[in-house]
Amino acid sequence: MTLRVEEVRRALAGRFEIQELLGSGGMAHVFAARQHRTGRRVAVKVLRPELTVTILTERFHQEIAFLASLHHPNILPLLESGESGFFIYYAMPFANGGSLKDRLQRERRLPLTEAFAIARQLAAGIDYAHAHNVIHRDIKPENVMFEAARSLLCDFGVARAIVRAAGEQVSPGGLVVGTPSYMSPEQAAGRPVDQRTDVYALACVIFEMLLGEPPFTGPTPQTVFARQLGERPPSLRAVRPDLPQQVEDAVLRGLAKKPDERWQTGDALVQALGAD
Repeated sequence: MTLRVEEVRRALAGRFEIQELLGSGGMAHVFAARQHRTGRRVAVKVLRPELTVTILTERFHQEIAFLASLHHPNILPLLESGESGFFIYYAMPFANGGSLKDRLQRERRLPLTEAFAIARQLAAGIDYAHAHNVIHRDIKPENVMFEAARSLLCDFGVARAIVRAAGEQVSPGGLVVGTPSYMSPEQAAGRPVDQRTDVYALACVIFEMLLGEPPFTGPTPQTVFARQLGERPPSLRAVRPDLPQQVEDAVLRGLAKKPDERWQTGDALVQALGAD
């Protein structure tokens, strides 16, 4: 991995000072960097090689340029995208407060009022993007960042950009765009998705904030998908009896197998929680 950092550092030296590898996900390697042109600290995400061989780079950059036009207080904006050598990258501001995943690893479960506050902000960003016909497809704690008191969704629309640039949802290596434990049943089954797949993922994130893990887990993606399709979500109140019944009912409806049976917007889910 050190060799890869050096390769990225050399390839992107004209635009960024690559400082360190922050982590790797299903779509990209994430680096802390400084943008030469502005001097600002940024996060640079370099697409994984198995994705870069499938996508049309011009189409990908067109999609990123469109996504950069999304402006909302709870969406971390995209700044630019480009390519150098074999690397295709996109950049966004660096969020100093870390991620929701980091926080859950420290605290495991969040107090109800704090989970509500985060959910309310995420729902606002989600509904704004949906109003602009952009679906996230990969909402999860790793993609929720904090900046002061704001909760920010990052990578909004990047999965869509990859899908549109590749013309398919699965790479030749079998990599599904999305993260199994947060994918709706229709997304896991490879069926068409709409905004309600993000509502499902938001319900998964709320579930995890309250219980410490997503509703369906397993040792392999196939195990998770089988549980999503065939099992009812666990009861929140069985683990946290202090939670109001209204909260459990709202989250479980957000996790409905059929999109028509879910809340249709993020705001509807948050209102049903009593998080106003």
